[in-house]
Amino acid sequence: MRIRPTSAAPPNIDGIAVYARGLTRRFGNFTAVDGIDLEVKSGDIFGFLGANGAGKTTAIRMFCGLLAPSDGEAWVAGLSIRTHAEKVKRRIGYMSQKFSLYDDLTVRENLQFYGGVYGLNAEESRTQRDSLMERLNLTDLADKLPTSLPLGYKQRLALGCSILHHPDILFLDEPTGGVDPVARRTFWNLIYELSDSGVTVFVTTHYMDEAEYCNHLSIMDAGRIVALGAPGDLKQELDSESMQDVFLKVVKR
Repeated sequence: MRIRPTSAAPPNIDGIAVYARGLTRRFGNFTAVDGIDLEVKSGDIFGFLGANGAGKTTAIRMFCGLLAPSDGEAWVAGLSIRTHAEKVKRRIGYMSQKFSLYDDLTVRENLQFYGGVYGLNAEESRTQRDSLMERLNLTDLADKLPTSLPLGYKQRLALGCSILHHPDILFLDEPTGGVDPVARRTFWNLIYELSDSGVTVFVTTHYMDEAEYCNHLSIMDAGRIVALGAPGDLKQELDSESMQDVFLKVVKR
Protein backbone atom coordinates (compact mmCIF):
# COMPACT_ATOMS: atom_id res chain seq x y z
CA MET A 1 0.00 0.00 0.00
CA ARG A 2 1.42 3.40 -0.99
CA ILE A 3 0.89 6.36 1.34
CA ARG A 4 0.71 9.61 -0.55
CA PRO A 5 3.23 12.27 0.58
CA THR A 6 2.03 15.09 2.77
CA SER A 7 3.02 18.73 2.98
CA ALA A 8 3.70 20.75 6.10
CA ALA A 9 0.63 22.92 5.59
CA PRO A 10 -2.32 22.96 3.20
CA PRO A 11 -2.92 25.85 0.79
CA ASN A 12 -5.27 28.68 1.75
CA ILE A 13 -5.55 27.59 5.37
CA ASP A 14 -6.53 31.00 6.75
CA GLY A 15 -10.08 30.91 8.08
CA ILE A 16 -10.30 27.12 7.71
CA ALA A 17 -10.77 25.05 10.87
CA VAL A 18 -10.80 21.58 9.29
CA TYR A 19 -9.21 20.80 5.94
CA ALA A 20 -8.97 17.30 4.43
CA ARG A 21 -7.68 15.99 1.13
CA GLY A 22 -8.03 12.36 0.12
CA LEU A 23 -8.49 11.32 3.75
CA THR A 24 -8.79 7.54 3.92
CA ARG A 25 -8.93 4.88 6.60
CA ARG A 26 -8.81 1.17 5.95
CA PHE A 27 -9.24 -1.72 8.34
CA GLY A 28 -7.78 -4.70 6.52
CA ASN A 29 -9.72 -5.02 3.27
CA PHE A 30 -12.52 -2.76 4.50
CA THR A 31 -12.41 0.95 3.65
CA ALA A 32 -14.30 2.89 6.32
CA VAL A 33 -13.43 6.37 4.99
CA ASP A 34 -12.76 6.56 1.28
CA GLY A 35 -10.76 9.57 0.08
CA ILE A 36 -12.85 12.43 1.44
CA ASP A 37 -12.14 16.10 0.69
CA LEU A 38 -13.51 18.66 3.12
CA GLU A 39 -13.18 22.28 4.23
CA VAL A 40 -14.92 23.66 7.32
CA LYS A 41 -14.76 27.40 7.95
CA SER A 42 -13.75 28.73 11.35
CA GLY A 43 -16.79 29.58 13.49
CA ASP A 44 -19.10 27.38 11.40
CA ILE A 45 -21.65 24.88 12.69
CA PHE A 46 -20.88 22.01 10.36
CA GLY A 47 -23.11 18.95 10.21
CA PHE A 48 -21.55 15.59 9.37
CA LEU A 49 -24.53 13.45 8.38
CA GLY A 50 -24.94 9.83 7.46
CA ALA A 51 -26.55 6.58 8.48
CA ASN A 52 -24.94 4.32 11.06
CA GLY A 53 -21.87 2.72 9.51
CA ALA A 54 -21.37 5.48 6.93
CA GLY A 55 -17.89 6.31 8.28
CA LYS A 56 -18.69 9.41 10.34
CA THR A 57 -17.15 8.24 13.62
CA THR A 58 -14.00 6.92 11.92
CA ALA A 59 -13.52 10.27 10.19
CA ILE A 60 -14.08 12.28 13.34
CA ARG A 61 -11.59 10.11 15.26
CA MET A 62 -8.98 10.90 12.61
CA PHE A 63 -9.73 14.62 12.83
CA CYS A 64 -9.28 14.42 16.61
CA GLY A 65 -5.87 12.78 16.31
CA LEU A 66 -7.13 9.53 17.82
CA LEU A 67 -6.76 7.41 14.69
CA ALA A 68 -4.06 7.63 12.04
CA PRO A 69 -5.19 7.84 8.40
CA SER A 70 -4.23 5.11 5.95
CA ASP A 71 -3.89 7.65 3.17
CA GLY A 72 -4.45 11.33 2.51
CA GLU A 73 -4.08 14.16 5.00
CA ALA A 74 -6.06 16.52 7.18
CA TRP A 75 -5.27 19.67 9.10
CA VAL A 76 -7.23 20.72 12.17
CA ALA A 77 -6.72 24.20 13.66
CA GLY A 78 -3.83 24.55 11.20
CA LEU A 79 -2.08 21.41 12.45
CA SER A 80 -1.43 18.19 10.58
CA ILE A 81 -3.17 15.21 12.17
CA ARG A 82 -0.22 13.07 11.01
CA THR A 83 2.65 15.05 12.49
CA HIS A 84 0.99 17.05 15.31
CA ALA A 85 -1.73 14.77 16.66
CA GLU A 86 -0.95 15.62 20.30
CA LYS A 87 -1.06 19.36 19.62
CA VAL A 88 -4.37 18.91 17.79
CA LYS A 89 -5.83 17.26 20.90
CA ARG A 90 -5.00 20.36 22.98
CA ARG A 91 -6.79 22.67 20.54
CA ILE A 92 -10.04 20.75 20.31
CA GLY A 93 -12.87 19.46 22.47
CA TYR A 94 -14.34 16.01 21.79
CA MET A 95 -17.62 14.55 22.99
CA SER A 96 -17.91 10.92 21.95
CA GLN A 97 -21.05 8.88 21.28
CA LYS A 98 -20.64 7.15 24.62
CA PHE A 99 -20.24 9.89 27.19
CA SER A 100 -16.84 9.56 28.85
CA LEU A 101 -18.02 10.31 32.38
CA TYR A 102 -16.74 8.69 35.57
CA ASP A 103 -19.66 7.15 37.42
CA ASP A 104 -17.85 7.17 40.76
CA LEU A 105 -17.19 10.93 40.56
CA THR A 106 -19.82 13.60 41.17
CA VAL A 107 -20.74 16.23 38.60
CA ARG A 108 -18.35 18.67 40.26
CA GLU A 109 -15.56 16.09 40.51
CA ASN A 110 -15.93 15.05 36.85
CA LEU A 111 -15.48 18.66 35.76
CA GLN A 112 -12.57 19.11 38.14
CA PHE A 113 -10.92 15.96 36.82
CA TYR A 114 -11.17 17.07 33.20
CA GLY A 115 -9.76 20.45 34.14
CA GLY A 116 -6.63 18.64 35.26
CA VAL A 117 -6.56 16.50 32.12
CA TYR A 118 -6.58 19.64 29.99
CA GLY A 119 -3.77 21.19 32.02
CA LEU A 120 -5.71 23.94 33.81
CA ASN A 121 -4.26 25.02 37.13
CA ALA A 122 -6.39 24.62 40.27
CA GLU A 123 -7.78 28.17 40.19
CA GLU A 124 -8.56 28.11 36.45
CA SER A 125 -10.20 24.72 36.78
CA ARG A 126 -12.34 25.80 39.72
CA THR A 127 -13.42 29.06 38.08
CA GLN A 128 -14.28 27.43 34.76
CA ARG A 129 -16.01 24.50 36.50
CA ASP A 130 -18.30 26.74 38.54
CA SER A 131 -19.06 28.93 35.54
CA LEU A 132 -20.01 25.93 33.40
CA MET A 133 -22.19 24.37 36.09
CA GLU A 134 -24.17 27.58 36.27
CA ARG A 135 -24.31 27.99 32.48
CA LEU A 136 -25.46 24.39 31.98
CA ASN A 137 -27.92 24.43 34.90
CA LEU A 138 -25.92 21.81 36.80
CA THR A 139 -25.20 23.75 40.00
CA ASP A 140 -28.00 22.08 41.97
CA LEU A 141 -26.72 18.69 40.80
CA ALA A 142 -23.06 19.32 41.63
CA ASP A 143 -22.87 16.56 44.25
CA LYS A 144 -24.84 13.97 42.26
CA LEU A 145 -23.27 10.98 40.52
CA PRO A 146 -23.78 10.76 36.73
CA THR A 147 -25.70 7.50 37.13
CA SER A 148 -28.47 9.41 38.93
CA LEU A 149 -28.86 12.04 36.21
CA PRO A 150 -31.43 12.03 33.39
CA LEU A 151 -29.84 11.49 29.98
CA GLY A 152 -30.25 15.14 28.99
CA TYR A 153 -28.24 16.26 32.02
CA LYS A 154 -25.55 13.65 31.43
CA GLN A 155 -25.30 15.13 27.96
CA ARG A 156 -24.82 18.64 29.38
CA LEU A 157 -22.14 17.38 31.77
CA ALA A 158 -20.29 15.64 28.95
CA LEU A 159 -20.42 18.87 26.93
CA GLY A 160 -19.09 20.82 29.91
CA CYS A 161 -16.18 18.40 30.27
CA SER A 162 -15.29 18.87 26.59
CA ILE A 163 -15.22 22.70 26.65
CA LEU A 164 -13.51 23.39 29.98
CA HIS A 165 -10.28 24.44 28.25
CA HIS A 166 -11.93 26.82 25.72
CA PRO A 167 -11.19 24.76 22.58
CA ASP A 168 -11.03 26.37 19.15
CA ILE A 169 -12.95 23.48 17.59
CA LEU A 170 -15.55 21.25 19.21
CA PHE A 171 -16.23 17.79 17.79
CA LEU A 172 -19.56 16.28 18.84
CA ASP A 173 -20.17 12.69 17.78
CA GLU A 174 -23.92 12.05 17.74
CA PRO A 175 -24.39 13.99 21.00
CA THR A 176 -28.19 13.83 20.95
CA GLY A 177 -28.61 10.12 20.29
CA GLY A 178 -31.41 8.69 22.43
CA VAL A 179 -32.36 12.08 23.89
CA ASP A 180 -35.94 13.36 23.81
CA PRO A 181 -36.82 16.21 21.37
CA VAL A 182 -37.01 18.91 24.07
CA ALA A 183 -33.57 18.00 25.44
CA ARG A 184 -32.21 17.86 21.90
CA ARG A 185 -33.41 21.40 21.20
CA THR A 186 -31.95 22.65 24.49
CA PHE A 187 -28.63 21.10 23.55
CA TRP A 188 -28.68 22.81 20.17
CA ASN A 189 -29.26 26.15 21.88
CA LEU A 190 -25.98 25.51 23.72
CA ILE A 191 -24.31 24.76 20.39
CA TYR A 192 -25.54 28.11 19.03
CA GLU A 193 -24.08 29.89 22.06
CA LEU A 194 -20.70 28.24 21.50
CA SER A 195 -20.73 29.15 17.82
CA ASP A 196 -21.64 32.75 18.63
CA SER A 197 -18.58 32.89 20.90
CA GLY A 198 -16.33 31.87 17.98
CA VAL A 199 -16.04 28.12 18.49
CA THR A 200 -16.18 25.97 15.37
CA VAL A 201 -18.68 23.16 16.00
CA PHE A 202 -18.35 19.95 14.00
CA VAL A 203 -21.29 17.69 14.80
CA THR A 204 -22.14 14.23 13.52
CA THR A 205 -25.76 13.16 13.54
CA HIS A 206 -28.17 10.82 11.80
CA TYR A 207 -31.16 13.04 12.68
CA MET A 208 -32.08 14.80 9.45
CA ASP A 209 -34.04 17.54 11.24
CA GLU A 210 -30.83 18.59 13.02
CA ALA A 211 -29.27 19.23 9.64
CA GLU A 212 -31.48 22.30 9.37
CA TYR A 213 -29.68 23.81 12.37
CA CYS A 214 -26.26 23.73 10.64
CA ASN A 215 -24.65 26.45 8.52
CA HIS A 216 -23.14 23.85 6.20
CA LEU A 217 -23.11 20.08 6.09
CA SER A 218 -22.00 16.98 4.30
CA ILE A 219 -23.70 13.62 3.85
CA MET A 220 -21.61 10.45 3.97
CA ASP A 221 -22.55 7.10 2.48
CA ALA A 222 -20.31 4.01 2.42
CA GLY A 223 -17.28 6.05 3.45
CA ARG A 224 -17.67 8.77 0.82
CA ILE A 225 -19.08 12.29 0.89
CA VAL A 226 -22.04 12.27 -1.49
CA ALA A 227 -23.39 15.78 -0.83
CA LEU A 228 -21.88 18.99 0.51
CA GLY A 229 -23.28 22.49 1.01
CA ALA A 230 -25.69 24.68 2.96
CA PRO A 231 -29.02 22.99 3.85
CA GLY A 232 -31.07 25.48 1.84
CA ASP A 233 -28.83 25.13 -1.21
CA LEU A 234 -29.01 21.33 -1.13
CA LYS A 235 -32.79 21.37 -0.84
CA GLN A 236 -33.05 23.78 -3.79
CA GLU A 237 -30.55 21.82 -5.89
CA LEU A 238 -32.42 18.54 -5.34
CA ASP A 239 -35.92 20.06 -5.39
CA SER A 240 -36.63 18.77 -1.89
CA GLU A 241 -38.83 20.03 0.91
CA SER A 242 -36.72 18.62 3.74
CA MET A 243 -33.25 17.31 4.50
CA GLN A 244 -34.81 13.88 4.90
CA ASP A 245 -35.76 14.03 1.21
CA VAL A 246 -32.29 15.31 0.30
CA PHE A 247 -30.69 12.44 2.19
CA LEU A 248 -32.81 9.80 0.51
CA LYS A 249 -32.18 11.24 -2.94
CA VAL A 250 -28.39 11.54 -2.67
CA VAL A 251 -27.94 8.13 -1.05
CA LYS A 252 -30.14 6.49 -3.69
CA ARG A 253 -28.29 8.41 -6.41
